[in-house]
Amino acid sequence: MSHGPGPSGGSSRRGPPGRRRGPGGPMGQMMKGDKASDFKGTMAKLIRYLGRYKIIILIAFLIAAGSTAAMIVGPKILGNATTILFEGLIDTIRGIGEVDFPAISRLIYITLILYVGSGFLSYIQGWIMARVSTNIAYRFRRDIAEKINRMKLKYFDKTTQGEVLSRITNDVDTINQTLSQSLSQIITSAVTVVGVLVMMFTISWMMTLVALVIIPLSGLIVAFIVKKSQKHFDQQQEYLGHVNSHVEEMYGGHVVMKAFNGEKKSQEQFEKYNSTLHKSAWKSQFFSGLMMPIMTFVGNLGYVGIAIMGGWLAIQEAIGVGDIQAFIQYVRNFTRPIAQLANVSNVLQQTAAAAERVFEFVEEPEEVAEKADPVKLEKVKGLVEFKNVNFGYDPEKVIIHNFSAVAKPGQKIALVGPTGAGKTTMVKLLMRFYDINDGSILVDGQDIYDFTRTDLRKMFGMVLQDTWLFNGTILENIRYGRPDATDAEVVTAAEAAHVDQFVHTLAGGYHMELNEEVTNVSEGQKQLLTIARAVLADPPVLILDEATSSVDTRTEILIQRAMDKLMTNRTSFVIAHRLSTIRNADLILVMNEGDIVEQGSHKELLAQSGFYADLYNSQFEVIDTSPESSELQAGD
Repeated sequence: MSHGPGPSGGSSRRGPPGRRRGPGGPMGQMMKGDKASDFKGTMAKLIRYLGRYKIIILIAFLIAAGSTAAMIVGPKILGNATTILFEGLIDTIRGIGEVDFPAISRLIYITLILYVGSGFLSYIQGWIMARVSTNIAYRFRRDIAEKINRMKLKYFDKTTQGEVLSRITNDVDTINQTLSQSLSQIITSAVTVVGVLVMMFTISWMMTLVALVIIPLSGLIVAFIVKKSQKHFDQQQEYLGHVNSHVEEMYGGHVVMKAFNGEKKSQEQFEKYNSTLHKSAWKSQFFSGLMMPIMTFVGNLGYVGIAIMGGWLAIQEAIGVGDIQAFIQYVRNFTRPIAQLANVSNVLQQTAAAAERVFEFVEEPEEVAEKADPVKLEKVKGLVEFKNVNFGYDPEKVIIHNFSAVAKPGQKIALVGPTGAGKTTMVKLLMRFYDINDGSILVDGQDIYDFTRTDLRKMFGMVLQDTWLFNGTILENIRYGRPDATDAEVVTAAEAAHVDQFVHTLAGGYHMELNEEVTNVSEGQKQLLTIARAVLADPPVLILDEATSSVDTRTEILIQRAMDKLMTNRTSFVIAHRLSTIRNADLILVMNEGDIVEQGSHKELLAQSGFYADLYNSQFEVIDTSPESSELQAGD
């Protein structure tokens, strides 16, 4: 099993701190603008993604339509009851009749049944859409999580953790909310508008025309407000992303920030982002908040016109008093869904933007597909060959040039050179974290592309300078090297890596829980834990990236002995920073700018008095301030 960087890319730091919902809830959390670059294409993809739910969504829509229809009929029936009551009272006053209470009771019972039925159907529809939306959100998050494990590491080199996290949380939440609320709101609003319009025409076409006059005016107002508020919404989302990223960055690197007295600069930068976010947020909310009051005012103007027209028609006995009451209710029910549809249009824009970001992520290029008939080695000997390997993180900029080397079984191979020479890159290529541009890498004579990535990485154990531990007990962190290991085997590995010595000084011993930031153990202790993990894995090939860089001199000697014992009869690649630690290496590959400039044993390379000799001597010479003193060149 490989023991390279975990999900956090090799850092002992856990994921970013929990996010708080910004203005507007999840829909206000997108890192970019609210609009999708391809609205139609994205919505088409989303509809295809919903394909398996089309029948149940259709049923939910029919139920929503039925619930809305029952609500629409109610005012008409109550209007009839009001008319019967009014006419009955007039007849009673005139002495020519009385109120028909049985008829009124029947109409009230019918209305009550309709409203209860509507409420029940609305509940069923909400329950169905809630189940569907949460199921879809679950699928999206599962697809993204699975995608992360198949994606090229190059993607994460150019994308922040916060950006990836935003896709799996904020964007999926936006889609979830739209599916659970907005879709059913669209169908109920549409049915309400059509149904109410029909009912209004059945009462009076003249009054309906008066009511319809307010629609163009309302549309102009909505369009104006949307136009004014959109730029502020866009800026709000942009600077919300800046604030989140800045806080995450400062929280993750707070020790470095404090060490370099960067609090003031960090606070100034935060104030700049937060101030812009504040301005754009209140402006966007202000313009959005204007919509309903203005729509209400315009609607009230409509009521005035309807009241005048209805009174005149009632005097002419063209309609009943109850019809005026019902019509006013319908007008109220008519303007509200129009405003809701206007709001839903904005929500759909946000949803399309969120879905577009999710689909972009899911459709990102993946690692090269594995062979259908991969090779499986019964026993790994540890022969590793690099043949004319060329590689660049950017295909246009090759940094490894025609690299060739052979590591025989059981040999200790050291990779040395200044920072940026390509040492760690070669290890990443060996583990297939990246795919080479040209050439080949062989393990026991088989091209690494003939193995599955899982089988390939099981051949290697890694101990990195940048440790990776997770939130769990010490026992669980060591057992990550071999999940089926017993407690006794874990303890044995810990003893070999000198972990056992300090574990008993901790509260809880092996069962002590490491916190999320792994700050309750020292850097050196974290290093020892990762070494114990590699010891437990007992891999055929070892990769050590300056595994003792964070421990004291005494512990380094102990670890070096343990590593020497672990490397016995095992092919090992050691990325060396301190050249004194690799003097006993079987082969030293001296790298500079992606090329092997020298290779041989320690003595052979010193005898050549070349690049390696200069690096080695620079680490032991006395550094003074004279112009003649050599510049220290050894590095990462």
